[in-house]
Amino acid sequence: MKSQVDSNVSLRRLASAIALGAAVVLIVAKLWGWVATDSVALLTSAADAVVDALAATATFFGVRFAQHPADSEHRFGHGKGEALAAFTQAILLASTATVLAAQSCWRLIYPQQVTAITLGIWIAVIGLATSSLLAAMQTWVVRRTGSTAIAADRAHYLMDAAVNGAVLIALALTSVTGWKRADPIFALIIAGCMIAGGRRVAEAASRQLLDQELPHEHRERIKAAAVACFGIRGVHDLRTRDAGDRVFVEFHLEVDGHVSVHDGHCMVDAAERAVAGLFTKETEVIGHLEPTGIEDDRLDDRVRRPRSR
Repeated sequence: MKSQVDSNVSLRRLASAIALGAAVVLIVAKLWGWVATDSVALLTSAADAVVDALAATATFFGVRFAQHPADSEHRFGHGKGEALAAFTQAILLASTATVLAAQSCWRLIYPQQVTAITLGIWIAVIGLATSSLLAAMQTWVVRRTGSTAIAADRAHYLMDAAVNGAVLIALALTSVTGWKRADPIFALIIAGCMIAGGRRVAEAASRQLLDQELPHEHRERIKAAAVACFGIRGVHDLRTRDAGDRVFVEFHLEVDGHVSVHDGHCMVDAAERAVAGLFTKETEVIGHLEPTGIEDDRLDDRVRRPRSR
């Protein structure tokens, strides 16, 4: 288990470094293409590449910050650094897309001729290939590690692949038809996709930042694994959260009231190990021992009550 966690850490670091390097290369190529062509669609793509670089930088440092061990001031670790990096990416995407949408609308009203179209097409093709390869690499890393920051960065590059495809279509259409408004129309579509992508990334990051519970099926698996252990008669007050680099699980375990402290402790340890084994991420499980049938104030009861307005 430890070797798998170490492997996941290395994959996160490598993926973030590759993405950062590729983003810098794409920025230079696309800015050069924009200067040569004066294409607003290519400008939008270049701006998206700048956002990708800033996002990749946030991911680069966020992943490394999240991997710092727990300390006296952060006893739950630093895993939310990844979610914070992802949320930063979402803000960058949305704000940049808004400015580019305004620029695209201006070009729709006052269209301009696009020049050096062949160069722009080649840059869009190279950008499409690079973004697609990066997204494929990051998809594999996310499946292995579950990293929130890498997943957010992958969303950028999936979007960047779509952006480059749109630029390619816009330039090809302009080249064939000479229609000046094709370029800003596709740029406006790209800006809309960037805003939508930023919203998805923000929603995913917010789930971690706000300590949202794990999905229902995960909670049911946790309960089943705990109850399957010897001596455990029930589970209540289950609380879970995904902190990015690890999962936290807390619950109350019900056992026979006549069980000794030593035996009860062994039962809790067994249940904690069984639950930790359900996840590929590092998992911290805390079980609280209670005699079965006890009547006390429970979290399960409190969350079922209607909220006071």
